[in-house]
Amino acid sequence: MTDMHIKMPDVTPVVRYTANGTQTSFDFPFPIFASEDIVVLKNGVSLSSGFDVFGEGETSGGNVLFDAPPTSGDVVTIPRQVPYERYTDFLEGGDFSAHSLNNELDYLTASIQQLSRDQASMIGYPNSENPSQTSLPEKEIRAGKALGFDEQGNPIAVDYGLTQAPSSFTANGVGAMTRQVTDKISDAISVKDFGAIGDGVADDTDAIRQALAAHDFVVIPSGTYRVVDTISVGFGQKIIGAGQSAIIKADTNLFTVLDVRSGYAMLSDFVIDGGDVGLFLSGNDAPCVQNRARNLIVQNANNGIILDGGTDTQKPCYWNIFDNCLVLSPSENGIVLKRSGAGDTPNANIFNACRVYSNGSTITGHGIHVEHGSFYNRFINCEVNVDGAAQSCFTVGAYANETVIDNLYTESTNGVPNLKLENGSQKTLVQNLLAMSNGAAIDDQSGGKYQAINAGYPTPNKFNVMQVNDLTITQLRQDTVFVEDAGSATFDLTTARSVHLVSAYNGEITINLPLASTLPAAKYLIKKIDQTGNAVVVADPNGLGVDRKSQIILGGPYDYIEVISNGAEWFVTSSNRMAGNTKFYETTGTVDIDMSVDVYLVSSYGGAVTCRLPPANAVESIGRTITIKKTDPSTNPVSVSEQGGNGPDNYTQTLSSHYNAITVVSNGAAWHIISRF
Repeated sequence: MTDMHIKMPDVTPVVRYTANGTQTSFDFPFPIFASEDIVVLKNGVSLSSGFDVFGEGETSGGNVLFDAPPTSGDVVTIPRQVPYERYTDFLEGGDFSAHSLNNELDYLTASIQQLSRDQASMIGYPNSENPSQTSLPEKEIRAGKALGFDEQGNPIAVDYGLTQAPSSFTANGVGAMTRQVTDKISDAISVKDFGAIGDGVADDTDAIRQALAAHDFVVIPSGTYRVVDTISVGFGQKIIGAGQSAIIKADTNLFTVLDVRSGYAMLSDFVIDGGDVGLFLSGNDAPCVQNRARNLIVQNANNGIILDGGTDTQKPCYWNIFDNCLVLSPSENGIVLKRSGAGDTPNANIFNACRVYSNGSTITGHGIHVEHGSFYNRFINCEVNVDGAAQSCFTVGAYANETVIDNLYTESTNGVPNLKLENGSQKTLVQNLLAMSNGAAIDDQSGGKYQAINAGYPTPNKFNVMQVNDLTITQLRQDTVFVEDAGSATFDLTTARSVHLVSAYNGEITINLPLASTLPAAKYLIKKIDQTGNAVVVADPNGLGVDRKSQIILGGPYDYIEVISNGAEWFVTSSNRMAGNTKFYETTGTVDIDMSVDVYLVSSYGGAVTCRLPPANAVESIGRTITIKKTDPSTNPVSVSEQGGNGPDNYTQTLSSHYNAITVVSNGAAWHIISRF
């Protein structure tokens, strides 16, 4: 320490400069006691050489002279750093030197200024506070952590990355546990954590893909996330959005936007905008099962939602659930279930409270189309409102089986069918259909392979296969069809109708019964309703016949027959011979008696007539009684013979006079005369 007395001005003992590349001398405006009291730092690094210190003992300070000028931009810091020690010891009763006392006081003042300088840059409690805790957390608690403050403002250890948030979180409610905020935040990962922008301009495809590659639970915050290629959703992954403000928007309509490739995924609360297919489900990687979509909007896509059975029967598309989803403004189809290859049909999928709405846009396909599907694909509380160019509101396709439609609302214009059942569809159940389109309520091309309850117009209820043990009917109506043709024709009965009113006005009509083995317990009623002599022939060409007869002829007006199947053959349960059950012939030559009526009136006015009975052992002859009468006054005879036999009572019988008649009966072996006059 110098022996010179230094006056200690009120000054902060530190100075800083920014070097210009030429300056070598840097002043410090505070006194020092020795050159060792000065510390020289360049860019925060203490220097031990390359400079000299001048001005020790001077009240006004001194300077630091560098051997070479610091580089331009370097920060030169010069603080005073005296050791905290005492140099003078005053002896009891000894000399009291004013010079020594001054020096000692100067040194203490310098130390205080130094402490003040150090504390000026420290964080401290304000004077208004009386802190209850000033010590840091223990070493093992603060290790690897940052310093933070709890709700009372006391210092605590906080995980890195959360230095601006509370270190812990406790949910409201009984039983809630306190968790670290880092654990709480890591519960869900945002696509923005992987660089997604969400401004509708930036390409966010890779960011969304990378988020799904790293995590199974991904959040879509508010924003429009533009994608240029398909986003694949893997097994068990979950994508949750911020509602209608979270939009994944396709750059073009040339690709599928979201592709769910396996099972147990969850998609919820966001919008898919554009694409060839908005949302596609198929078992590409594994069985596509137990996926769930909830509160989704799929808009402006060619096809909104497609479920595809694919090409592999081991990776089916089963048991997926869609809840409160809207397909808005599709250009081709709203919702489609199909099979693109040799895989299984989409089965047992559920659509609840889902809606397809054209919203004024043209749609060329179907609102909902179950092209392929089995085992109770269910559409519950759904609505379809499509443009008038659509093929249908809802179509059950040719390869659909056991489709359930409950509480469906449909609306369109231009005669668009509300519900179309294509030929080949089976076991469709329709309950509570509100059909507001101008087209058919139920356009049935399936041949009646459906059941309807409070659905369709004008018949709201239709049941196909059922068993009732105790049934009370207040009004019974049988499904009836009118049969007629421009000439003679043949019709094959189906299960679509049970009562057939047949007109043979333009020629003989043949009604072929179905194979009895395919319709056990089925009943048909066939009735001839015209008054011509043309017959209605009821036949069983592929079975054992009707009552073992190859055909039954209804020849008189209003003749009818009711038949039932026992699962092997057809049996007559009721028939009739109505008044006027008679045929009249005015001809010449041979007339074969067809056994269609009981009385044959024959005029031989133009020449002799031979009436040939069928063989007595023919199935249509056995037990039948026939009357043949000559009705004209000519001398031309009417002869009664037998095909391949001898005739009644073993002879050909001749009716030679006006009003002669003969009544014969077959016992299965021969024709016998009952009366003659």
